[in-house]
Amino acid sequence: MSSLAGARGEPDMAMYYRPIDQQLPFTLVHGGGGDERTRFVCGYLGCDARPFNPLLSALPPLVVVSRPPDEDNWIIDLLRVALTEGSNRRAGGETILAKLSELMFVEVLRRYLAALPPDSRGWLSGLRDPQIGNALRLLHARPSEEWTLDRLAKAVGLSRTILVSRFTHYVDVPPMQYLARWRLQIATRLLERPGVSIAQAAAEVGYESEAAFNRAFKKFVGVPPGTWRKGRSPERQ
Repeated sequence: MSSLAGARGEPDMAMYYRPIDQQLPFTLVHGGGGDERTRFVCGYLGCDARPFNPLLSALPPLVVVSRPPDEDNWIIDLLRVALTEGSNRRAGGETILAKLSELMFVEVLRRYLAALPPDSRGWLSGLRDPQIGNALRLLHARPSEEWTLDRLAKAVGLSRTILVSRFTHYVDVPPMQYLARWRLQIATRLLERPGVSIAQAAAEVGYESEAAFNRAFKKFVGVPPGTWRKGRSPERQ
């Protein structure tokens, strides 16, 4: 980032690391040698990147939200509260800041979604479609149910053919394949919990047998669930 096209400065790599004595978000003040200085408010959200995260794959590399009009200062208000909370260091501050970060992220996504062209494709555009968005919400809310195309189509008020066509148009995979991937994503979270067996994780996400779960897991993830659990290292983005 620069104040003018082509402007260059000496990088200070220390500014790219979280100070050990500050809560998130933390503020960086940086100047290029002149009177004007720029303030960066930094934070992050962590989430599972593997084996299946439809939101991450649907997001562009960068989302820019301009300062909203004066009558719509929701994001600005959240940012101000976060800065105040971060500087006061009161009890429970990290929890408050985590929730504020989530609210800001959701609001940015809503603004990005509202600005998408009507003919856009992708997972986020699918959420905006009344029937496909409803289908996605049902699959995410009740992944362990015995969903079939007929049942899902009836629940969202579409025929099987139209459901498959429109779902695939937006999400790039048919609904039952999407459900299978989402179940495995949930299963990987369960496998990270102490005391949860592979059979328990399989049953929790809707598999009737551990063998079927093992086959599906290895086919999509590339390794059996036991191997995944043993070699799992945090892969967050």
